[in-house]
Amino acid sequence: MTPITCIEDLRQLAEKRVPRAFFQYVDSGSYAEETFRANRADMERVKLRQRVLVNVDKRDLSTTIVGQKASLPIALAPIGLCGMQHGNGEILAAEAANKAGIPFCMSTMSICSMEQVAEATKRPFWFQVYVIRDRGFIADLIARAKAANCSALVLTVDLQVLGQRHRDIKNGMTVPPKIKLSNVLDIMSKPRWAMSIMNAKSKTFGNLAGHVKGMEGVNSLAQWTNSQFDPTLSWEDVAWIRSLWPGKLIVKGILDVEDAKLATKCGADAIVVSNHGGRQLDGAPSSIAMLPKIADAVGNDIEVMFDGGIRSGQDLFRALALGAKSCLIGRAYIYGLGALGKEGVKTAIEVIRKELDITMALTGVTKIADINRSTLATETIPEETHVLELAETRKAAAR
Repeated sequence: MTPITCIEDLRQLAEKRVPRAFFQYVDSGSYAEETFRANRADMERVKLRQRVLVNVDKRDLSTTIVGQKASLPIALAPIGLCGMQHGNGEILAAEAANKAGIPFCMSTMSICSMEQVAEATKRPFWFQVYVIRDRGFIADLIARAKAANCSALVLTVDLQVLGQRHRDIKNGMTVPPKIKLSNVLDIMSKPRWAMSIMNAKSKTFGNLAGHVKGMEGVNSLAQWTNSQFDPTLSWEDVAWIRSLWPGKLIVKGILDVEDAKLATKCGADAIVVSNHGGRQLDGAPSSIAMLPKIADAVGNDIEVMFDGGIRSGQDLFRALALGAKSCLIGRAYIYGLGALGKEGVKTAIEVIRKELDITMALTGVTKIADINRSTLATETIPEETHVLELAETRKAAAR
């Protein structure tokens, strides 16, 4: 096999090995995909400042994320249907994250259940929830997360209604799913993938099956889930979640300064600057464009995390320089999972680790806390992505 040198190599291999409908489920955005593309385009516009003749012999990539030690300033993001990229996908990703010394976050809409992941890994992990119409189900889900020894709860707040994803509709990834001959033929051409799914511990929505009254099959659970998105969601509901959860609470889906300020008042320990990977409001700004503004506004009051468009260690460095304390990676590791299973996830993490390490050396820094605006080529930073002085002050105080 050709050596894997970057995340794009994993993406191309995953595209060959995962059925089209499931690959494009993670490799696409909503509507015209303007925001999906902007996440990458704006990221690449942020240029780094090369430094020379600086002693960078001893570099330390470790940090803390919501009080937890991590070998890298990244966590694996929650991905719905993760287990459809490779059988037991959630378990394999959690094991790879544990091996690398970084957090893994499991989605409510996973294929494996949280209990299966807890049993297989024997290590704490994060769990992601939505606030849906059935508040009783959410309360029970949070209680299960406590019992599974989850160390943080990630509350996704940007999915009150579902953005339309054209490619999902064309591929039959609808509610209920539409079985198309082309999909059947595509799956038949992917025996490696099919075998991993057949041998998996779970073949339905593991966190829902057996816990939603009268709903067991994939179709019925998908229909129930689709009916549960709640457009009445408010900050009072976030406060209610806070009252149920005694551990670290991370609010994911913040893309506006005013919303970030409100998040600091609801008892959250961290926020994630995110546009849902370009899968919700098309036409919204890129995550990287809003990061410095949000970090400046609330960075002294709450831990700021970032999600959206990271495909390399250089991208990770850019986000840290623009005010994030740590970042979530989603597509980067899910490509690895689809390409090579657990080894692919480990490879994705290692690729980003090596790239970050070399980038730190070539920009003259040896610690994560030293990554700030001074490490960027300021004349190349678009006006909307400039980082303000407060973010630099916060970074300096963390040293």
